[in-house]
Amino acid sequence: MHEHLIDDQLLGLARVEALACSTGGFRFADTVLARLAADRVVVERHLQAGAPVYGLNTGLGGNIAYRLTPQETLAWQRQIIAGRMIGMGDPLPDEVARTALLLRVFALARGGTGVSPPAAGAVLALLDRGITPVVPQWGSIGAGDLGLSAHLVAPILGLGQVRYRGQTLAAEDALRAAGLEPAVLQAKDGLGLINASPVTAALGVVAVREAVRVLLVGLAVAALSMEGYAANLSVLERRIAAARPAGEQVAVAGLLRALLGGSALTLGPPRAIQDALSVRTPAQNFGAAYPLLRLLHDAVEVEANGTGDSPLVLADSGDMLSTPNFHTPMIAVAADALAIALVQLSAASVQRIIKLQTPHFSGLAKYLSPVGGASVGFNAMQKTAAALHAQVRLHAAPAALDAFPVSDGAEDHAPQTPLALRKLGESLRALRHLVAIEAMVAAQAVDLRQAGALGAGTRLVHEALRAVVPPLADDRPPGPDAARVEAVLFTDPLVDALGALATQGEDTAPLHPLL
Repeated sequence: MHEHLIDDQLLGLARVEALACSTGGFRFADTVLARLAADRVVVERHLQAGAPVYGLNTGLGGNIAYRLTPQETLAWQRQIIAGRMIGMGDPLPDEVARTALLLRVFALARGGTGVSPPAAGAVLALLDRGITPVVPQWGSIGAGDLGLSAHLVAPILGLGQVRYRGQTLAAEDALRAAGLEPAVLQAKDGLGLINASPVTAALGVVAVREAVRVLLVGLAVAALSMEGYAANLSVLERRIAAARPAGEQVAVAGLLRALLGGSALTLGPPRAIQDALSVRTPAQNFGAAYPLLRLLHDAVEVEANGTGDSPLVLADSGDMLSTPNFHTPMIAVAADALAIALVQLSAASVQRIIKLQTPHFSGLAKYLSPVGGASVGFNAMQKTAAALHAQVRLHAAPAALDAFPVSDGAEDHAPQTPLALRKLGESLRALRHLVAIEAMVAAQAVDLRQAGALGAGTRLVHEALRAVVPPLADDRPPGPDAARVEAVLFTDPLVDALGALATQGEDTAPLHPLL
């Protein structure tokens, strides 16, 4: 069995994704165990001193004025978790829950939580044995994930539900089946296990990965539309992009040149001096989206490697200090900003879908139907495309429009980060569908035009698509075709091939970490 060492090394998002898919062989590094023990000394010292420390010997939130007696402290640890299992709604995907569990384990390993080594080991055991907590989607407002984190760690106490060996089980049954005993918590363990934002960070990891794929495939499909439109590729010249290098348009123009390298469009005079804006501006539109994706990527990576616990245990100085580091507005702002940028991409995609079907613009058959007459061709799919764009636009509204003071008014601001990430995920899902429709339409335009060789990247997209969907002759159900196209466009081999092609150009270097 391969060993997965939980240490204090910086976590890249790719490593998070790989480890979240693994089971068995997880253990804490020796340095981690030493750090947990050192933090614990600080906790015990403060507990014995008796001075008020938030969450150690005081109540939480609106109960902060209440002082716990030594006799209450141990029983209260279970109460902290059980009373905060507030989640409702459909469970988050297992992938998100397991990633959150992994991130919480690494946060414990970095120190600062004051969690006892046995409690930290109990959370690690869930990860190691493949026990994935069932975490409802509603219950966090982005000011820490206490409510959802309670569901995340409650299984170590035999509380809640989990996914284990393909089944949904009561946590106590899963512990028994895995040969584990319920944990016995010590002072500070209850709050130390849940006062952070691992669910938010996990949602961010998944959203970043999906955004990377959707933007890359979406750009390759936009390039295929340029092939089908017989676009004037001079707009992609480096001199033009560099004349006003907004965002990452220079890098994106370079990426488009790589995708279109070898195309017959590069050999002869252009069909038109100037094309419709949706065809001319992919470098500008995607160039505006990529900096926001990088912003989100970096914010999520900071969260995956940071310590958002409060109070924070500082072993070097012996302090336990309250912090506001559980607040996650940076991720929320980045997710909202990227969701807005996706509206630009989806609007342009819908316009390319329509323009390719309009003879006045494309010079091709109406609705791209080779039989003409009463044939609907791809015309009806314009409605689906418009509906998907409306979905993307709907989810562009900022998540944190309102702040309702909770906990006796003490918690009077919330960035609503999980909501921002979930709605970004919905936007990306709608955009995936839209990209598939555009790809299907663009491939038909390419086939009808019969203009010669395709570019290195557009050829990959066209060949993958035609392997599952033939060109349109007589009318047939286009919705199922689009679903098959979507499935093949986002397979790992095609995405990896496009990414490899995109990283070859010097101009694309700023995008390489996001490809």
